[in-house]
Amino acid sequence: MQDIEEISTITAKGQTTVPKSVRRALGVDYGGRNAFRVEGDSVTIHAMPEDAGQDPALAPFLSLIAADLAAHPRTSIRKLPQTLASRIETLAGETGAVDLDAPIEGDVSL
Repeated sequence: MQDIEEISTITAKGQTTVPKSVRRALGVDYGGRNAFRVEGDSVTIHAMPEDAGQDPALAPFLSLIAADLAAHPRTSIRKLPQTLASRIETLAGETGAVDLDAPIEGDVSL
């Protein structure tokens, strides 16, 4: 592959257009996903395969739910018992406000 250098301007909203020559070189088009990597003062970009970052269990799980809904349309979805709904409301009320932008403290295991 030949080296390509293109100039692109960042808008006030932090958006930019990936030049056509770069999109072609990466093999991406409208709706395609790119990954950016910052190393020191350099940034590299590469195309993400369509299924990258997808949980491999998600599609089979959703298929299972769809099949169950199709096989049992009247019984697959039921109203929560009032005692369970009340308990959920109580527990949710005890958590208070959550700042989704706050940093996570402590170790996190995914």
